[in-house]
Amino acid sequence: MAEDNGKLRSADWFGRDDKGGFIHRSWMKRGLPDHEFDGRPVIGICNTWSELTPCNIHFRDLAEAVKRGIYEAGGLPVEFPVTSLGEPIMRPTTMLFRNLASMDVEESIRANPIDGVVLLTGCDKTTPACLMGAASVDLPTIVVPGGPMLNGKYRGEELGSGTDVWKFSEDFRAGKITREEFSQAEAGMTRSDGHCMTMGTASTMACMVEALGMTLPGGAAIPAPDSRRKVMAHMAGVRIIEMVNEDLKMSDILVREAFENSIKVNAAIGGSTNFIVHLLAIAGRVGIELNLDDFDRLGSQLPLLFNLMPAGKYLMEDFYYAGGLPVIIQELKDELYMDALTVTGKSLGENIEGTVCYDRDVIAPMEKPLIEAAGLAVLRGNLCEGGSIIKPSAATPELMQHRGRAVVFETIEDYNERIDSPDLDVDENSVLVLQNVGPVGYPGMAEVGNMGLPMKLLEKGVRDIVRISDGRMSGTAYGTVVLHVVPEAAIGGNLALVRNGDMIELDVEGRRLHLDVSEEELATRRAEWKRPEPHDIRGYVSLYTDHVLQADKGVDFDFLVGKSGSVVTREAH
Repeated sequence: MAEDNGKLRSADWFGRDDKGGFIHRSWMKRGLPDHEFDGRPVIGICNTWSELTPCNIHFRDLAEAVKRGIYEAGGLPVEFPVTSLGEPIMRPTTMLFRNLASMDVEESIRANPIDGVVLLTGCDKTTPACLMGAASVDLPTIVVPGGPMLNGKYRGEELGSGTDVWKFSEDFRAGKITREEFSQAEAGMTRSDGHCMTMGTASTMACMVEALGMTLPGGAAIPAPDSRRKVMAHMAGVRIIEMVNEDLKMSDILVREAFENSIKVNAAIGGSTNFIVHLLAIAGRVGIELNLDDFDRLGSQLPLLFNLMPAGKYLMEDFYYAGGLPVIIQELKDELYMDALTVTGKSLGENIEGTVCYDRDVIAPMEKPLIEAAGLAVLRGNLCEGGSIIKPSAATPELMQHRGRAVVFETIEDYNERIDSPDLDVDENSVLVLQNVGPVGYPGMAEVGNMGLPMKLLEKGVRDIVRISDGRMSGTAYGTVVLHVVPEAAIGGNLALVRNGDMIELDVEGRRLHLDVSEEELATRRAEWKRPEPHDIRGYVSLYTDHVLQADKGVDFDFLVGKSGSVVTREAH
C-alpha cells in the first residue's frame, strides 16, 4: 500500500468516525472491502468517454488500464464522467462548450474525495477543458492522451483526417470526383480508434500537454490502437500515486518556463492555430501572465521540423515510429528550459535522455529544417487592434504580402447563401471577409475561418486566396487565412465596419493587417453600426455571451480566470 503522508484530502471523507464518515464510506462500499478505505490515496479518473465523441470512444478500455496501475501502486481508483465534446459532431461548435466542460471538471474534482487526478483526453476541446478545470483545483494531476488514429488509406494513398476532408470536399464541389469516390474516401480516412492523425488541434493539444510536462514522455504520439498506449495508461496510474505522495501539483509543473517551452515546441511541429486560445486559457487558470506577443516573440522565428499534414506529408503514426515528440524536444534543447519539472518528477531534459530519431524524412534536424521560420505570426493594425493570427506554414507564400478588394459576408449564413453564386463579384485577388463568427458573434468562435473558395474561382483552378475572420479554423486546415481578429465584429470591432470594395493590406513579414479606410470614414460607419441581435437569450448560451473573453485572452469566462483551490469548507450532511 502507498505511504500515508497525512495530507490526503480523502481522509476528510473516509477517515472520520462520525456520521459523515459513516455516510461517505457506507454508500461507497458497494462491492468494496473495508481495507480500500484504510487511508490509501483515492485517485479520480476523469473520463471524457462518449459515443458522441468518436475520437474518445476507446476510453473505457484506457480507463481500465489506468485502474490496474493505480491498484498496483496501492491506490483506490474512482472513475467519473464529465461533459464530453465531440468535435466532428456537436453544433454549433464545441468551442461554445469548452468552458462548460472545464467547469464540470473543476467542480467534480473539488467536490469529491479525490487526492489525485488522471485526465483522459483526446478530442480537441476535451484536452484544454480538462486541463483548465483541473488547474483551477490544483491537485496532483497527470494526463493520459487517447492517441491518434492509424493513417488513413485510400486507393494506395495516405489520407489525413481533416486535411483531406477539405481537399475532397473542394474536388467534389468542382466535379473532379464522383459521389461514390467521395464516400469511399470517408471510410478510408477514419478506420481506427483515436483522434485526428494530422497536426490538427487534437494532436497539437497532445503535444502541448507533453511539452508542458503533464504526461509521460512520448505519450503524445502513440497511436490509439497500439498496445503501448495501454502500457502508458497503466504507468500513469502507477505514477499518480507517487505524485500524490510527493505532493507534486499542477502549479509545480505549469510555471512560466513550461508555457514558453510549449510555445516553442508548437512552432517546431507546425501546431494548430487553436493552440493559442487554449494555452492562454490554461495560463490564465494558473496565474501565468501570457499574451499574444509572447507567441510571436518566442515561436515565430523557430523552424518547422515535423513533416506532417497539413504543412507536410506524413501523419502521427509515422511520427511515433520516427521517435515522437522527444526527438523534437531534443532538437530544440538549446531553445528550451530543459530543467523544467514534469509529472515524472524529473526534468524535461532527463526525460529525453537516450532519444533517437529513426526517420529524418519525418523529423528534420535543426540544421536542415523544412521551413526556416514557421511559427504562428501575430498581426496588428486598424483591422485588428487587439491582434490576429496566421499560420505561415499552412499559407501560400505568394499571398503573404497582398493587397486586395474586400468581399464581405456578414454571417456564416450569408456566406453559405452567396459563396457559389455566379453573380458574386470576386476574383483571385479578392480578400474574403467573414464577420460575426467570433466568441460572442457565432456564438462560440466556430471553425469557419477557412472559408471554402467561390465556385467560380475553383472552376478557374484557384486553390487559395486571402481570407479574414474573427473565427477559428481547424488545425487540419490550410490556406492564407487570418483568424482570431480582436475585437470581434459582434462587439463593434473594426472588422464589423468593412464594406465590399474596401482595400485590405496583408503584410505577414511586417506583422500588419490594414484596412485602407480613413479614421473619419470609420467613425461615420461606427456611428451607423448596430449590434447584431443575440442568437439565444437563455441558459448557458446567455451566460457565455455575457462573460466570454476575447481571443487574445483565451476565450475563457471572466469569472473563471485564476483558481479556487481544492478546499471545501461546508459539510454535505
